[in-house]
Amino acid sequence: MTVQLDPSLGLPVVYLVDDEEPVRDALSWLLRTRRLLSEPFASADQFETFLASQSRPWPSSPSCLLLDVRMPGTSGLALFVRLLAQPGLVSEMPVIFLTGHGDVPTAVNAVKNGAFDFFEKPFADNALVDRIEQALVASAEALLRRRDSQRFSRQQSDLTERERDVMELVAQGRANKVIADLLHISVRTVEVHRARVFEKMGVKSAVELANLLKQMTV
Repeated sequence: MTVQLDPSLGLPVVYLVDDEEPVRDALSWLLRTRRLLSEPFASADQFETFLASQSRPWPSSPSCLLLDVRMPGTSGLALFVRLLAQPGLVSEMPVIFLTGHGDVPTAVNAVKNGAFDFFEKPFADNALVDRIEQALVASAEALLRRRDSQRFSRQQSDLTERERDVMELVAQGRANKVIADLLHISVRTVEVHRARVFEKMGVKSAVELANLLKQMTV
């Protein structure tokens, strides 16, 4: 793989959903040439069964879905609509559509609705894999945001009610004396709470704390 991902996220995986076995085999081989793991599925229904069997939150490693638009049974587009209904999933597992010539308008519309990209068959191998790698980078970034959000929630849950009050005022840039007056406590008590907030939230300054709160509430 030519791009470097955070190793703590695990090995990236590309999911292939196409009803044509030769296409799946060719894509699997192509991905192996770039040292990328892949998992093939012969239908959208088969992939949904797999998805339902996974523990949440999922995915747990950088992922990308190569999805044929037109297949017997559930179409790729119908599957995509159902994936969109699961909050955050398409961000953490970007979808790249594979289309025939007649499906290009459908694929373009899917991109407007959140798909990562589409490629018309026959496609240029290197261009497709380059775009897959970009999708895996986007997936990794989304997984890191999820991990940061989960850590932030745990950190906040460790705060007492008074520490939360102090944290909000510190993040606003209020001085210890002003915080003490607003909360009707001593300056020394504010200092103790402030130190505990910094320790629990993993920051070293009021500016760092304010930036963290701003980032997590966007």
